[in-house]
Amino acid sequence: MSQPRLVATRTPPRAEAVVLVLHGGDQRPEDPLVSPWQLSVLRMVPVAARIARAGRGRLAVHRVLNARRGWGTGRTPVDDARWAMDRVGERYGDLPVGLVGHSLGGRAALLAGQDPRVAAVVALNPWLHRADDADLAGRRVLLVHGTEDRVAEPERARAVADRLRRRADVEWREVPGAGHAMLRHRPVFERAAADFLTETLLPPGVR
Repeated sequence: MSQPRLVATRTPPRAEAVVLVLHGGDQRPEDPLVSPWQLSVLRMVPVAARIARAGRGRLAVHRVLNARRGWGTGRTPVDDARWAMDRVGERYGDLPVGLVGHSLGGRAALLAGQDPRVAAVVALNPWLHRADDADLAGRRVLLVHGTEDRVAEPERARAVADRLRRRADVEWREVPGAGHAMLRHRPVFERAAADFLTETLLPPGVR
């Protein structure tokens, strides 16, 4: 059976918080394994690097490689995110965790954000079901969505954001002209995630 994996971007000796970076995927009948070289995985490498730089040696940053490529019925990327939180907990102890994900990874970040270890969630162009919900009370949440996303509908994500806002601090930002892959205006997505996570996870004076 395939297992998820952690790929370290920054592992400071005195980390004050941990960020887990969750990649997207797709739905395929054969539910293939995740390759480190697939575009949905590579897309998150610069996001992780930007967050690590913004953390200035205070944030531990790890990318999660899911066990499978899609959203299966037996195991989902939410399970992989929880597995990753267990692993970083063993390594870093009881530190606050931030989750950032794109597309299906954004959905996983929002749903896994109910874990009590999570303090902040960032969803970039999240692919969501309109009925998705999570109790994110006590967390700060940011959804960033391109207006030209034709894969993950912004209107559906906004509806979920409105529902989450009833119990949590949820911010919605639009990126005019940006599509699903974040190829255009990529720095806007990266900067939004990095700034939000450092502001939420690091105490004043550290940044």
